[in-house]
Amino acid sequence: MGQIHSQTAHCFFFPIQSTGKLFVLLLHDPSVSTSLLISSFQILQRELHSRNKKALEFIAKGWNALKEVDRVIDYCELNDKRLIPLLRTAKENFELALEADNSNTHARYWLSRLHMKYHVPGANKAVGAALLVEAAEMGDPDAQYALGCHLRVENDYVQTDQQAFYYLEKAVDQLHPGALYLLGVVYLTGDCVKKDIASALWCFHRASEKGHAGAAIAYGSLLLKGVEIPESVIKFSLKRGAAANRRGKNKGSGSIDPVEMAREKFQIAAKAGCDLGFKWLSRLEEEEKRLLMEGH
Repeated sequence: MGQIHSQTAHCFFFPIQSTGKLFVLLLHDPSVSTSLLISSFQILQRELHSRNKKALEFIAKGWNALKEVDRVIDYCELNDKRLIPLLRTAKENFELALEADNSNTHARYWLSRLHMKYHVPGANKAVGAALLVEAAEMGDPDAQYALGCHLRVENDYVQTDQQAFYYLEKAVDQLHPGALYLLGVVYLTGDCVKKDIASALWCFHRASEKGHAGAAIAYGSLLLKGVEIPESVIKFSLKRGAAANRRGKNKGSGSIDPVEMAREKFQIAAKAGCDLGFKWLSRLEEEEKRLLMEGH
C-alpha cells in the first residue's frame, strides 16, 4: 500500500483502504481547497457504496444456497454429501462478502451460523463463535439475539445469564421480534430479572407487531385471562392510530377492548401460519355464539 501524502491531488490513485484515512488528513489540512475535499468525499462515498453493493450480492447468493439447504435438510441426514455443494457455495459467498466489505455484520452473522450449525467442510465452532461475538458487538440485531440465546442455553453461570440479558436487551433496542418475545418471557417468569407483567406485555405487543406468532399468542391469551393492558401499550396503540380508529373513538379516550385486542393478536398468529392462532380464534367465535344464544 502506497504512503499517503495529505497535500497532493494524487489522492485519487490510492487504494480503497487508504481513501478514508486520506480524507481525514485532507480535512485537517488548511492548504487543501474545499473543491478537493468535496471530490475526495464523493470518491469515498462511491467506493463504500460499491463495496457494500458487492458484499450484498455475495450475501444474497450465500443466503439462497443456505435457504435451499434448510428446505431439504429435514428429509436427509445432517451430514448428507448431497448438501455439501450448497454449503460450500454459501460459505464461499459469505467469505467473499467479508472480503468485499469487512464491516458487513450480516456476512459475519451468516458465516458464524454456517460454522456453528451446519456440517460444512472446514467448519470450526470456535471460529463461528468468534464471528458471532464480533457481529453482535458491531450491532447486528440477529447476532445479538443469537448470542443471547446461546449464552442462556449453553451455560449455567450467573455471569453468563447477565451477559445473555445484555445482548438480548441490545437486540430489543433494535426491535428484534425474537429478542422482544424472549425478553417478554423473562419478565413474565421472573427468570434472572424481577417479575414484571407490564414489561412482558409490552415486549409481546411489540414483537407481535413484527409478526411474531408466539408473542401474539402469549399476549392474546394473557388478555383473555384478565391481565390488564399496561398504560404504556394503550398509549402506544392509540398513538399509532390503529386502535383509535377501530375501538377508541366509540368507547372514550384511551379505551381498548381486551377481547378485540386479543382477537387481533390471534389473527396475527394465524396469518403467520400458527395453528394456535386458528384455535384461539375458533374458541372466541364459539364463546360469542354461546353468549348470543344465552342472550336469547
